[in-house]
Amino acid sequence: MSADSDWEVTGSIGGGLCVLVGATHSDTPGEADKLADKVWGLRIFDDDDGVMNRSAADVGGSLLVVSQFTLYGDTAKGRRPSWIAAARPEVAEPLVERVVERLRLLGATVETGRFRTDMRLELVNDGPVTLMLDVG
Repeated sequence: MSADSDWEVTGSIGGGLCVLVGATHSDTPGEADKLADKVWGLRIFDDDDGVMNRSAADVGGSLLVVSQFTLYGDTAKGRRPSWIAAARPEVAEPLVERVVERLRLLGATVETGRFRTDMRLELVNDGPVTLMLDVG
């Protein structure tokens, strides 16, 4: 993960999960904890039989957590997304930090991006498995 104009690396992992976290106005610290628990325990890694039956906790996978307000972009009308559903930075940042803190408490190795910066994210999507989680 690179941030800022000189593309400083702020977070990097090997095998594991890239977790894009968006927050909306009604999200709570309790929901941030639930999201972290779900991400850490989600059985999406193959077992010895090639069945998705193991979690990041089981395989020791690292997590790259990136704040992503654009997940709440509403494209229902017109061609320009509306960001009205995305939480303001002063609300979203503590919630994203709460997810990271909870994951670390659970035993995860977590790297992060930098909040409110323009970032360049390089991702190798092995599988690919892409899921949207909602715990609200």
